[in-house]
Amino acid sequence: MANLGAPGKTASDITDELPTFNVENMQNNAKIIYYSRTFMSIIGGVIAGILGFTGLTGFILYFLVMAITSVGLAAKAGFSVHSYFDGWNRIILDGFLGGLLSFVLFWTYPNDFS
Repeated sequence: MANLGAPGKTASDITDELPTFNVENMQNNAKIIYYSRTFMSIIGGVIAGILGFTGLTGFILYFLVMAITSVGLAAKAGFSVHSYFDGWNRIILDGFLGGLLSFVLFWTYPNDFS
């Protein structure tokens, strides 16, 4: 039998230590992140439009809203991200650009009526 790196360890011990993921749950969690980011982008865009933010201030608000959303998602996961997602990138970056498009759309719409 091949040496598995530690004396007394068998192949079944090594496979028992590997993290297992349920693909359906991971897809559902990714969908929840996408919907949360889209919703928060829309809310942030409406707020930026109502407050009359223009230029860089509006984009700073977007980055602030996305940072708060990322912290909120991590807190909801109990900061045990690897139990629910395949990495921190999923919480921090997933849906970032799609949310930006929604933000700009809803940012400019209420700003036209002000």
